[in-house]
Amino acid sequence: MVEIRLRNSKTRKVEPLQPLDPDNLRMYVCGPTVYDRAHLGNARPVIVFDVLYRLLRHVYGPDHVTYVRNFTDVDDKINAAALARKEVGAEGSLEDLIRERTEQTIAWYHADMDALGTLRPTHEPRATEFIPQMVAMIETLIDEGHAYAAEGHVLFAVDSWREHYGALSGRSVDDMIAGARVEVAPYKRNPMDFVLWKPSDAQEPGWDSPWGRGRPGWHIECSAMAKALLGDTFDIHGGGNDLMFPHHENEIAQSCCANHTEEMAKIWMHNEMLQVEGKKMSKSLGNFFTVRDLLDQGVPGEVIRFVMLSTHYSKPMDWTKRKAEEAESALSNFLSLITDEIARTVGPEDVDKRVVDAISDDLNTSLAIHTLYDLAKKRDVSKLLASLNFLGFDFSTIEAYWTGNEDFNRLNDATIRLSELREAALVSKDFTAVDSLKSALTTAGVEVRMSKEGVELIPGPNFDPAKLEGLL
Repeated sequence: MVEIRLRNSKTRKVEPLQPLDPDNLRMYVCGPTVYDRAHLGNARPVIVFDVLYRLLRHVYGPDHVTYVRNFTDVDDKINAAALARKEVGAEGSLEDLIRERTEQTIAWYHADMDALGTLRPTHEPRATEFIPQMVAMIETLIDEGHAYAAEGHVLFAVDSWREHYGALSGRSVDDMIAGARVEVAPYKRNPMDFVLWKPSDAQEPGWDSPWGRGRPGWHIECSAMAKALLGDTFDIHGGGNDLMFPHHENEIAQSCCANHTEEMAKIWMHNEMLQVEGKKMSKSLGNFFTVRDLLDQGVPGEVIRFVMLSTHYSKPMDWTKRKAEEAESALSNFLSLITDEIARTVGPEDVDKRVVDAISDDLNTSLAIHTLYDLAKKRDVSKLLASLNFLGFDFSTIEAYWTGNEDFNRLNDATIRLSELREAALVSKDFTAVDSLKSALTTAGVEVRMSKEGVELIPGPNFDPAKLEGLL
């Protein structure tokens, strides 16, 4: 069996994955708070852990992997979005508007993530469906002396877990307090104590509890859902590195204390953040956009996925227009090699071993992408297609886009023609025809790259497909 090695954020080491139960490998990834469209940065962990999910299914079998990714559908941002709609005249109660908004946002999320080639998890629990489990876990924490009720709130007592708190993020409680930007409420025993339950007013969604009508804190939601669906301890917990503290740190504290375990998950994994053209994505810089924005602009989901996978998950990922163009060109070139006959006969057993090995080595997607180029160069089309499928690129979806895109069909034809002329010139030593076509392509706004790996044509910002007519 293939050995899978993953970087454990808690130990700061790449470790072999040793499943607690090989017949049921279990993974939890923190999902979205559903109040608006998913921005491009939200897509990165979805794609990263989709690749891991595919690897686990490939190695252990689809029936032996359980993947949970939650929806946070009770949150102050959701409340604010619903209240804003009510204030401008939307009909229905606030709870109706909240439910309507979360249903709509979940549908958007599914559509957008499906377009990126990601598989749906085994379970997609909604926080509001697990309120009784959250209340029960909070009661246990109070009974065990790890939490206390105060002024309608229930808070986790960090001092009760002080020896272990901070192990994931590498911080001590004293250091955290010194640099804390947390709410220092009068009912807190320690500034680092965090909310498990908070009161709800008439304008907010709420549930009955031993501490009055209220709603759960963010952290307890994931702990309760993970316990209910995966057990007290499971194999992998993932998410963006912005969740390491305080969210994942607090999950560990409350889960271990409530479940009487030494750990919540065996391996913790965190992906780095996304940038746009070398800068942090933000509305103030004007470089903030959603996945849907790109899809509506005509950027295929496969291109977004390709760009994401070209950078290792542990490094910051820089989205640039140039990378998107290069990804589109690469996928177009791959597609030109694939025939319907090959598509009908290829299977999972045809995946190139180097691709599986690369992904098994801490999700080295950039090395796997490099292998795709090598397979294309060698015209090993069965392995190329199987490896594309393994990495989440659906041939039928790619084909549907490119066969309907005349501009890139022309560019693909130009790639084939220039490759043929180059191969002939290498024999005859007469590069006149090659140089002529290169010059015409450059005039049409196409960057021409030729190397030992072959020919690659990349459409630039001034690409004019009309200028390719009559060249081929």
